[in-house]
Amino acid sequence: MPMRVMPTTTRMAMMIMRIMIMDITITIMTIIMIITAMITTTTIMPRMIMVTTIITTTSIATIPTITTATAMLMTTNEPVDTGHLSEREAAALYRLMTWLSPAFPVGGFSYSSGIEWAVEAGDVVDTATLADWLDAMLGDGAGFCDATFLVQAYRAAEGGDDASLRDVVELAAAFVPSRERQLETTSQGRAFIDIARAAWDAEGLDAMVAACGAPPVYPVAVGVVAAAHGVPLAPTLHAFLHAVVSNWISAASRLIPLGQTDSQRVLVRLEAAVAATADRALNSTLDDLGSATFRADLASLRHEAQYTRLFRS
Repeated sequence: MPMRVMPTTTRMAMMIMRIMIMDITITIMTIIMIITAMITTTTIMPRMIMVTTIITTTSIATIPTITTATAMLMTTNEPVDTGHLSEREAAALYRLMTWLSPAFPVGGFSYSSGIEWAVEAGDVVDTATLADWLDAMLGDGAGFCDATFLVQAYRAAEGGDDASLRDVVELAAAFVPSRERQLETTSQGRAFIDIARAAWDAEGLDAMVAACGAPPVYPVAVGVVAAAHGVPLAPTLHAFLHAVVSNWISAASRLIPLGQTDSQRVLVRLEAAVAATADRALNSTLDDLGSATFRADLASLRHEAQYTRLFRS
């Protein structure tokens, strides 16, 4: 009996059906794998990852076709950093932003640290000369010295080393080059301590202040109060230097004068200098103290006899 031969159309239909069944089977298996992976993961702290499955099918013309199925799965191998601050971090940030804000009533707006004479003498006339002047004051003058005093006062207060704290207080007061700068730093230091004890008191702060032996200058006062509150040293130092530089720029903006945008441009230029000065101070001791800004020291001395003045230093 002769063998029956299927018509060509029938064979084509069966081939198409087999390919479709194969594709559907592979697709179903892939979906099952993805669902299984999703079910077996927890959702405590999910993290999105990519799972890729490659499906190979055959077309009617027997040409392989590669299809990529990508699924987003959830895993808990590594917790997600939600960006939330801890209670202690939030408290530290809140206090630093308050203490070193221009609104904190220590009277910083009344002082220019000799910049008023520098403008009068023609040393500071625009954003470029102001940035250069402040960069020198920050890295080689009062900025670095005050930063080092803050660091050493913080560490002495935190460690309960009363003798070292008194040494820092005495040296910081003696290191000021002029009478007006002495008035500036001592009055702000006294105000900072008084307001902190009245509104931001902390356990042990009174004992730390008493251990100073004398009213501390401004950077020492900030270091002692931050140590009493347990605010970390590095953020305290960076915030302090930012506040000092901002006050210098604020004074200059009223003297040159500068617009708000130009003032911000100067602050941007000093960002790296602030970070470098803070890093240097954190790794320095009292033996590393020194100043090389004679012109700025001279400015603070000559400001005393300046004919017209807006500022007290």
